[in-house]
Amino acid sequence: MNIKVKDLMSSQVLTAQRHQTVGHVRQVMSTNGIHAMPVVGSDGEVIGMVTSTDLVGSVKEESKISAIMSNEVVTVPAYSEPRTAARCMRNQHFHHLVVLDEKKVVGILSTFDLLQLVEDKRFVMKSAAPQGKNSNRFGRDE
Repeated sequence: MNIKVKDLMSSQVLTAQRHQTVGHVRQVMSTNGIHAMPVVGSDGEVIGMVTSTDLVGSVKEESKISAIMSNEVVTVPAYSEPRTAARCMRNQHFHHLVVLDEKKVVGILSTFDLLQLVEDKRFVMKSAAPQGKNSNRFGRDE
C-alpha cells in the first residue's frame, strides 16, 4: 500500500487571520476540539500558526492573534510520504504540519494522525540475524 500524507491528514481545516483576537481563536479551537490553526493572509497563503500552547498563560483576550502566532510554519505537500512528514516533525519538534497542494492549504497533519497509521499497521517481526549456538540475546558468545 502506498499511503500519502493526504490519506492521513484532517482535511477540514479551520484557519485564522492575523487581525482576529486571541479570545476568538481560543473559542473556535475549544469549540472544535482542535489544538492548532494555521493563520492565513488575504490570498490564503500560510503566514503563521497558533497552537493551544500559544494560548496558555496570561495572554489578553483582545490581543491580535498576530502578536502570539508562530511565524515559523512547517508545511508538507499532500502527496508526500508519511515518513517525510514524521522526520520533519521530529527534527523541528512540531506536532502539526500544514498540508499544501499548489500553495493552498488542504489539510493539517498531527502527530496523532501518524500514530494512527502505526496503530493500524500490522507489523511482522523480521527474522533475527542467525546467531551462533552459544550466543546469548545480546549477540555475544558465552
